[in-house]
Amino acid sequence: MSSIDPGHPVWPRFLPTRAVLALALVGPVGRAKKAPGTWGSLAGAVYSVLVFYDLHPLSFALLALAGLWLAVGICGEAELRLGRRDPGCVVLDEFMAMPLCYIGWHYLPAEWVVRAPWAIFLAGFLLFRVFDIAKPFGISRLQKLPAGWGVVVDDVAAALAACAVMHAAGALFRHWDAIARLFGA
Repeated sequence: MSSIDPGHPVWPRFLPTRAVLALALVGPVGRAKKAPGTWGSLAGAVYSVLVFYDLHPLSFALLALAGLWLAVGICGEAELRLGRRDPGCVVLDEFMAMPLCYIGWHYLPAEWVVRAPWAIFLAGFLLFRVFDIAKPFGISRLQKLPAGWGVVVDDVAAALAACAVMHAAGALFRHWDAIARLFGA
């Protein structure tokens, strides 16, 4: 890996290695012996609940974009300093992508939001892990993007896929009676 990758933001180069790694590993989370990506995703789900739960859509978008911008720079810099492409201990990408699973969660069926909001967050977490690990629909190709972009964008795609599945399930649930009548059930 070259010391200067195309598309790599300049600003993280001025940070001390200790700060870059603390952010990239989300403190101690990335040092988990088993499944650091899963732990980083779980921490990201908690972050989503604590920070994004009641945000206005514009605030949600701005905060999510700022977090992803931070992740691109820090994850790319961590790759350079660790000398490895997308090291497993770097979990800031999962952490910052997780809130995207919950875009528009308030528009899911009211029964889900009111009775079992925990189920929505669990579903987002599980779907994200499935898409992040399996990397279907060309998500795996996104890892080939340069520098921190390749580390982060595949997680963004996995989160958006999880979000789409949850909204599709919500639409089916909301219109189940009409769908059943359509098929004569």
